[in-house]
Amino acid sequence: MEEGPTRIMLAVNQSTIKGYPHPSISSKRAFEWTLQKIVRSNTSGFRFLFLHVLVPDEDGFDEVDSIFASPDDFKELKKRDNARGLHLLEYFVTRCHEIGVASEAWLKKGDPTEVICLEVKRIQPDFLVVGSRGLGPFKKVFVGTVSEFCAKHAECPVITIKRREDETPDDPVDD
Repeated sequence: MEEGPTRIMLAVNQSTIKGYPHPSISSKRAFEWTLQKIVRSNTSGFRFLFLHVLVPDEDGFDEVDSIFASPDDFKELKKRDNARGLHLLEYFVTRCHEIGVASEAWLKKGDPTEVICLEVKRIQPDFLVVGSRGLGPFKKVFVGTVSEFCAKHAECPVITIKRREDETPDDPVDD
């Protein structure tokens, strides 16, 4: 039986420092680590499956304390959010294209922990790669950790890549 390329799902998010369309330090690190340590020169043997989960703001207004007067106002917000997520994914897909690795990318909305695990179940990748900020136990309680949740609940092997010490911003919660 002939098998296709190894399918690597990579959950990516935007930088909390620079915002969209910049990838987070952890997402970039996870991607680059996977290229260097797993893909190496075997670009035809792998396919990246990039997933970005748009997290809805609690009130749905994304830092905007305005009153919206028409349904078109909301359509514009949705278009803007989707465009931001697409620009983030474009970074990774473009990089794959430059080096000759096949890739796919898509956006979902919701809680990243739940959405990533549901997408793993639906897509059934060979493994999932997620970046980690490497927060200590105290900060994890308040911030939460997507990588830890995925490691426990995803229905495939999970590789968690920590960012390097020299990549950590002044506030490790930032990424």
